[in-house]
Amino acid sequence: METPALLVEGLTKTYRPGDRPAVDGLSFTMPLGQTWGLLGGNGAGKSTTIAMLLGLLVPSAGRVVALGHDMATDRFAALARMNFSSPYIALPHRLTVEENLRVYAHLYSVPDMKHRIAELLEHFALTEFARRPAGQLSAGQKTRVALAKALINKPALLLLDEPTASLDPDTGDWVRSALERYRADSGAAMLLASHNMAEVERLCSHVLMLKGGSVVDAGSPDDLLQRYGRDDLEEVFLDIARGRARESVA
Repeated sequence: METPALLVEGLTKTYRPGDRPAVDGLSFTMPLGQTWGLLGGNGAGKSTTIAMLLGLLVPSAGRVVALGHDMATDRFAALARMNFSSPYIALPHRLTVEENLRVYAHLYSVPDMKHRIAELLEHFALTEFARRPAGQLSAGQKTRVALAKALINKPALLLLDEPTASLDPDTGDWVRSALERYRADSGAAMLLASHNMAEVERLCSHVLMLKGGSVVDAGSPDDLLQRYGRDDLEEVFLDIARGRARESVA
């Protein structure tokens, strides 16, 4: 059997003794070659989950195996084949676009670094901004640089936190198309945390619905729409967030 992109077993995080867990017993197996959605309201546990998947937070219990590597004992082997993108994490403002990409290319020991950076600059329509400081870019340009950074090492597993937040519809559509092409061309897996339900319906083949740190429902977007008797995922999201059982809305 093919090694899954992510194997998550009983993942739990409690920040202080006696507190309610921010993530509570999360388990799932995500295959390569698919895009999954990680959905939930504010405080549902999405950011904490992503931080543990990246090895930035130590779980209180449970384990994460990324690309066949246990993140508790062998996380650097996994991280070399992973990457992450979020518009909420700014790149160094004083460094140019090209300098930022060069820093990350060094961190990942990217072969033929000059060619890879030039390739990404062209792919994300950033060549004309290559020598512009990152702090002087528009929101859309910064998002494209963040995605270029996230693809610098051709990751087999890409974690995305609100990748099109604050973007105009045209730029958001462009970013979603770029992500679809990357997954199709590379066979990578992508885990997408988003509040944009139309984006999730377009990109994701499977969705995990979180509430209170636990998975309360899961399935393909079409499965969820059918089970809840709704026309779109936003309505399903609201049913779950507001505690309306699917039997009562079917």
